Amino acid sequence: MKYPEFLKKGELIGVCAPSAGVGRKLESFDRSLRTLRAEGYRIRETGSVRLDSERGGSAQVRGDELNALFADPEVKMVMAASGGDFLDEMLPYADFEQMKRNPKWLMGASDPTGLLFPYTTICDVATLYGCNAGSYDLPDGSDTQCATGADESRYLRDNLRFLKGENPVQETSQKHLGCAPFLAEKIQFDTPTIWKSNIGAVHTTGRCIGGCIDVLKDLIGTPCDGASLFVNRYGEKDGIIWYFDNFALSAEMLYRTFLQMKYAGWFRCTKAVLLGRTLFEKSESGMTYDEAVERAFGGAGQEKLPGQPQIPVIWEMDIGHTIPHMTMINGAILRLDYEGGRGTLAFQEK
Repeated sequence: MKYPEFLKKGELIGVCAPSAGVGRKLESFDRSLRTLRAEGYRIRETGSVRLDSERGGSAQVRGDELNALFADPEVKMVMAASGGDFLDEMLPYADFEQMKRNPKWLMGASDPTGLLFPYTTICDVATLYGCNAGSYDLPDGSDTQCATGADESRYLRDNLRFLKGENPVQETSQKHLGCAPFLAEKIQFDTPTIWKSNIGAVHTTGRCIGGCIDVLKDLIGTPCDGASLFVNRYGEKDGIIWYFDNFALSAEMLYRTFLQMKYAGWFRCTKAVLLGRTLFEKSESGMTYDEAVERAFGGAGQEKLPGQPQIPVIWEMDIGHTIPHMTMINGAILRLDYEGGRGTLAFQEK
């Protein structure tokens, strides 16, 4: 696994819009960039970043802008400006061979999974999942929010430490925001956090990979599906720990997606599966998310599906669209310790 160099003060972060422009939330976006500049980084934006567009401009232009950032030796890290819905259409224009020749940290959350996943699984370069360039501003925050020490911004401070290569140990939050951040009048962690498991305690290590499952399901069987390459490369030696961020898949769709991944061989050599809290929950048949997970991977009172042993699963985790959420390093070794509804995640680059 190739690990790009972490950021130093004064170095340049390139921000592009592979998923969408941020023209509808420029005030918030600028506050986020001020946070990054306060850390000592310089920022260079591509032309599509500030467009008021759900696509951030044409697919080819977005691809060309991504490629330009990777070709520029002055740019030390590339961040997606925001999430969205249409990153998949620019994938044919992304020059993965150039990205492999010029490895840089690539970070995003949600829809940018479509870039992070093939970059790690096919090009064998580690990536960061957890924040976009526009993520460093909470809706009711100030420019100095990340430096105040408030519990509501601790996960952002941890993310900033990851950019420097510090790799803080992340642990279960005491409480989380019980609704979507953009629907909250005030960011206040008001809901107790309890991680769930289908087998009790889990203590293991494995090579970490995953992202937004709403996006990953659309990559299965495509040229950007590098799951088999990744599992073949690292599965027998290290074991695999998958993590999934569920934005809005219904319980039934989540269940079917897990089955599709299993049938496609994604879960070979899997030591554990981690699932974040679902941002927008729904069900067409009355199936619960607990039932979806346990039916797919095994659990109390559930019949095992043939062909594979029961896989340890932890869900309702601090991963994904709800806050607080953890930063994940795709491609790194993850030490996972879970017991009694709480746990820790610790990453190693090797």
